[in-house]
Amino acid sequence: MRKLIVFLIVLVILLVALDRVAVAGVERDLANRIAAASDLSGTPTVTIEGIPFLTQAIAGRYPEVRFNLGTLTYGGVPVKNLRGAAYDVTAPLADVLQNRANVRAGRVAIAGTLTRATIDKYAPRGVKIGGNGKRLTASGEVMVGVQKMTFSAEMRVEVADGGIKLQAEKIKGVPDQVAQFVSYTIPFKGDLPFDVKVTGVKSVAEGLEFSAEASDVPLRG
Repeated sequence: MRKLIVFLIVLVILLVALDRVAVAGVERDLANRIAAASDLSGTPTVTIEGIPFLTQAIAGRYPEVRFNLGTLTYGGVPVKNLRGAAYDVTAPLADVLQNRANVRAGRVAIAGTLTRATIDKYAPRGVKIGGNGKRLTASGEVMVGVQKMTFSAEMRVEVADGGIKLQAEKIKGVPDQVAQFVSYTIPFKGDLPFDVKVTGVKSVAEGLEFSAEASDVPLRG
């Protein structure tokens, strides 16, 4: 009986060790694929959620694979803390071991932050962006005819044709029509990895945090 207990303990330890070795190998392969899709020169941090891992590997299906890409630039726009997850990843073990291309994600969701510096960079000349983390504001000077006038406004943030638009509203100090000259779009649609489309945006302390998604995404080696 004692020998049987010792054998079972050793067997469990070996299975746990094998599980961890296997997950490290598949995470490395998926990290290389995600790096290729994101045009990374380095390797991102990748974590396969769920245990035990071997049951997922044998089935060739991973419900959730999380990754962190760090700070990258797309379409000239710096994106800070770009991270996300691939869901319902189909990756037959043989394809992973032989680095074949038959790996897909049912859905990929990513999120990232545009800093205040980036938001300011794309603002019209004379417009300064501020805010309290919950709402962005704009202030500055604009020409109204031949007269330079000081204004302040709140900025509504919304997704517009895949990019992020900042629309001035509740403008003060100048006629309401001037709001269109204070409004602008940060243009990085179509440049994000995995061909994701921006689906939402919100104001945060560091600037603007956006979310984006794509479906049926190939993860090529």
